[in-house]
Amino acid sequence: MMKQIIKNTLIFTASFFLIASLFTFYEDTASKPTKVGMETLIKQIDNEEIKEIIVRGSLVELELNSGEKEIIKKEIGESFSSLLDNYGVDKTKVSKIAIQVKDEEGFAFWFTALAPFLIPFLIIGFFLYMMLRGVQGANSRAMGFGQAQVKEFNKDAKNKIKFKDIAGVREAKEELAEVVDFLKNPDKFTNLGALIPKGVLLLGSPGTGKTLLARAVAGEANVAFFHISGSEFVEMFVGVGASRVRSLFKTAKKSTPCIIFIDEIDAVGRKRGSGMGGSHDEREQTLNQILVEMDGFDPRMNIIVMAATNRPDVLDPALLRPGRFDRQIVLDLPDIQAREAILKIHARRKPLARDVTLRRVAERTPGFSGADLANILNEAAILTARRDKKLITMNELFESIERVMMGPERRSRVITEREKQITAYHEAGHAIIAHYLPHTDPVQKITIIARGRAGGYTLKIPLEDKHMYTKQEFIEEIAVLLGGFLTEKEIYGEVTTGATSDLRRATQIARKLITDYGMCDTFGPRTFGDKEDSMYLGREIHEQRDYSEKVAEQIDKEINNFIMEASVIARKVIKKEKAKLKEVVDILLEKETIEKAQFENIVGKKAKLINNNNISHKQ
Repeated sequence: MMKQIIKNTLIFTASFFLIASLFTFYEDTASKPTKVGMETLIKQIDNEEIKEIIVRGSLVELELNSGEKEIIKKEIGESFSSLLDNYGVDKTKVSKIAIQVKDEEGFAFWFTALAPFLIPFLIIGFFLYMMLRGVQGANSRAMGFGQAQVKEFNKDAKNKIKFKDIAGVREAKEELAEVVDFLKNPDKFTNLGALIPKGVLLLGSPGTGKTLLARAVAGEANVAFFHISGSEFVEMFVGVGASRVRSLFKTAKKSTPCIIFIDEIDAVGRKRGSGMGGSHDEREQTLNQILVEMDGFDPRMNIIVMAATNRPDVLDPALLRPGRFDRQIVLDLPDIQAREAILKIHARRKPLARDVTLRRVAERTPGFSGADLANILNEAAILTARRDKKLITMNELFESIERVMMGPERRSRVITEREKQITAYHEAGHAIIAHYLPHTDPVQKITIIARGRAGGYTLKIPLEDKHMYTKQEFIEEIAVLLGGFLTEKEIYGEVTTGATSDLRRATQIARKLITDYGMCDTFGPRTFGDKEDSMYLGREIHEQRDYSEKVAEQIDKEINNFIMEASVIARKVIKKEKAKLKEVVDILLEKETIEKAQFENIVGKKAKLINNNNISHKQ
């Protein structure tokens, strides 16, 4: 409020000086009489140069015989005749002059009379008005502090989203079709005594389209859509979150039928009773209010509460019981068919060249979410504009994939010839081992151009989406990760720090083979460590040991055994294909990048895997 008062004061002061300067400019440019003193007046009377004198308040206007006009300022309380007497002016010469005495009139008179009284009152009144307005604004903000800052999407908006605008979530759309049907035809269900679920919880990794799907339900049903984030309920003041929940549901009830969508509900819906924050934790009070509001729904009221989260493991069980969010819909990462369909949707308004095949882009993007795919096309459009092209080609699309995965190229990075050669051998080692081992993904590209934090990289893309992996596939993947390290050691007799991330990933895979997948013959089919993690984020938050130190020592030993087994496999390939390795390195040093076709011209086509036994499920 103080800042607003200071701002208004500065504006008023600047406006005042601007107006004053304009008046000053006007007075300077307008023609006006010459100001003279009393000595000049007396001299002109003695010389009989004055034709007429007009006395107007404190101003004495003189008109000379020559037609010129002058003005004299006299004291307000003294008359003009007494002023002349005081100066001893000859009365006979004064009597020859036409003298008129007039009262002040018009704006100048009233302004002179009233300004000393009005201006202070106006200034004081202005400041009082600004202060009262600031106080009223603060009061209105304070009164509205407990109101939900909900964003409403009008059902008549032109940019409504429908199911046809979303690809790759066919099962989820089929589940939500019932919700749309209930919002359109509620009597169809209520006449049979059926109760549609009050709450629908959308679960999935970031970028899989949870918010988009919720808006599509509102668009299909042609109802109002209220959107709010879970974090907007929680404030530093106690009770604000619960108040905003009440305000949200009160607003929604005035616009039935409608959909309430709470994004990132895990911000307020975490498990209660953790002991953190005490029994009066603001987040818990907000959650309690959400539970109460959902229980208080009239069964005939057409309000559907939808929520989204990528952390369902932390939600309070009371949120997931029947009568609340009892319908849970999982949105998986899209497969190759869904990725192609998503790319087609996002490519609608983008000019693509005739040779562009979105299927090839979908093949290169396993594990990408819908948001990632939209970002790829956006990056491709930006690259096309930067290169002053009119159409997006496959080159821009493939480069945008690598930009999304690893970041932009760093061609300005200065490296020595030796470092460049070591990087070439390192990446060629990864590629050669990946090509000749039967269970590994085919190589799509090799480059020694720095991108993101990597000094170079080998791009491997699976031919099809996979969800289950064998022990041999993991061993060969470890061998590929060790390929750069072992190639450096084979060629130079020593290793560099470039293999740090490869060794870390290899160790993680070897540990998971033992502790998570039960693929170690020494321990048999069991897991080690009670982990609390998120199945959607894929990050381990906490691990509680359920094994002894002796077993931990055996686990470390088995990790080394797996890594040594993979090292033997990788070393055999390097020694056997050293000539091919050298040929790949020479081309990398010359051209810096090798695509799949050129790589296969050197090493031949990758042999197809015929047999694939001992399937094990990867969590």
